[in-house]
Amino acid sequence: MLQLYIGNKNYSSWSMRPWVLLRQAGIPFEEVLARFDSFDADSHFKATIAGISPTGKVPVLVDGDLAIWDTLAIAEYLAETYPEKNLWPQDKTARARARSVCAEMHSGFTALRGACPMNIEAHLPEVGALIWRDKPAVRADVQRLVEMWSGLLEQHGGPMLFGAFTIADAFYAPVCMRLHSYGLPVPEHIQAFVQRVRALPGVKAWIDDALAEADFREFEEPYRLRR
Repeated sequence: MLQLYIGNKNYSSWSMRPWVLLRQAGIPFEEVLARFDSFDADSHFKATIAGISPTGKVPVLVDGDLAIWDTLAIAEYLAETYPEKNLWPQDKTARARARSVCAEMHSGFTALRGACPMNIEAHLPEVGALIWRDKPAVRADVQRLVEMWSGLLEQHGGPMLFGAFTIADAFYAPVCMRLHSYGLPVPEHIQAFVQRVRALPGVKAWIDDALAEADFREFEEPYRLRR
């Protein structure tokens, strides 16, 4: 069976992508949690993934002797291994667009990700309001999301970015968590999409597990001294 090494579900946005993809697609896998105690060389986290990931980071998908440590590479491997799951859109043009927006997520939106680290348990609208006021780069990232999602939802008719659930929705699920936690202002139809993503069975399962962790990691929470 496939193994997926992940970090804390409350915080690990990168881990969320392939976990949600696997769960939502109904692909069996074993979850291996590498708890975020610290990222020092002698930490439990580093010990857990030592010899598994050459980068020392999560997520990592393990299939027999093969380890894949990049979320986009994991997604491509799953799409090739389970073609019947239609993880990418079937239309060639839509598939190319889906790969493009996933790659943009992979390397972009750095202002939003830096200012609003994923924290599913937290409710931080006051922090979000200050970020929105003071960080134009975050506003620009959100505007790009609004433009992208609006165009895709209009073109493909929803409910997901390319109609049915695809890798693209899994890749943007952590962004939906950020928009929700920090209460960043988006148009009504984008807020509705965020809530549809949050309601997906695979995403809801991740959220439920994150809320059940009760594992406050102070180095992951720049805005709170305690939970």
